[in-house]
Amino acid sequence: MRVLLDESLPRQLKAQLSGHDVRTVPDVGWAGKKNDELLRLADERLDAFVTPDAHLPEQQNLSGLRLGVVILRARSNNIADLLPLIPQLRIALGNVAVGQVIRLVG
Repeated sequence: MRVLLDESLPRQLKAQLSGHDVRTVPDVGWAGKKNDELLRLADERLDAFVTPDAHLPEQQNLSGLRLGVVILRARSNNIADLLPLIPQLRIALGNVAVGQVIRLVG
């Protein structure tokens, strides 16, 4: 699975997702891009987008996307608060379908 981590997520999250080709928004040179452009770029190259932005589905037109979106909701975006969601995230990345949005709450 080719996964893109939103730039507001800690880079340390990459190490928790072995078995996937995980890149961050800064890794691919897309830092500062607005969500609509970011999703368009990711849709052309990746399988899943992981973000903490709970409002993304309401703010963006996700219909027609060829990637899945996983939304992580924790107390904060600190790695310590996100770690409890890692087991669920691994499962979600294995199951997310094209155009699907999965919300994980910790």
